[in-house]
Amino acid sequence: MASKLNSELLQQAIETILAYSAGDEVEMDGKQVKGKKRNFTETIEAQYTLKNYDPVRDKRFSGTFKLPSVPRPNLKCCVLGNAAHCEQADRIGIDHMSVEDLKKLNKNKKMVKKLAKKYDFFMASDNMIKQVPRLLGPGLTKAGKFPTLLAASEDMQEKVDEQKATIKFQMKKVMCLNVAVGNVEMSEKDLIVNTQ
Repeated sequence: MASKLNSELLQQAIETILAYSAGDEVEMDGKQVKGKKRNFTETIEAQYTLKNYDPVRDKRFSGTFKLPSVPRPNLKCCVLGNAAHCEQADRIGIDHMSVEDLKKLNKNKKMVKKLAKKYDFFMASDNMIKQVPRLLGPGLTKAGKFPTLLAASEDMQEKVDEQKATIKFQMKKVMCLNVAVGNVEMSEKDLIVNTQ
């Protein structure tokens, strides 16, 4: 894939994106355009067009890919954990819920939907992951946010950072794939490495 990507063109495109987001003047389609500084951190996405692929006949695909640098650092995580994991999450400042907290939701669809909306991803202790469907119903799975397994021996902060650096892609009916590769606060070098 990297061989098809012209590195000079990529570097020029990233320079233009960063200049535009900083509010500088950039050249687009032969015209000078004034950039616009936003009040939030903008995410940079890459859009891939698939060739020689028929979404009707060929099998759809989805997957995940870990990027070298974290594209979206402010993703919100919630740990569904046992006592030890909840304590660890508390120490590093991550939201957490125990079995008792999950029982309080009582499979209430609205409450589960609200929970899924509040966080970008979930992680669950190995003894809790089996109980999640029983305690919450299919809500998290429907939202595409079923928890990632957090083993007892794993470093929680490391696992959270790994999840933040992982992007998901899914082939739908259209021939394009969009994935977040970075944000405007990242260095040019990190953005180039992530895009390639």
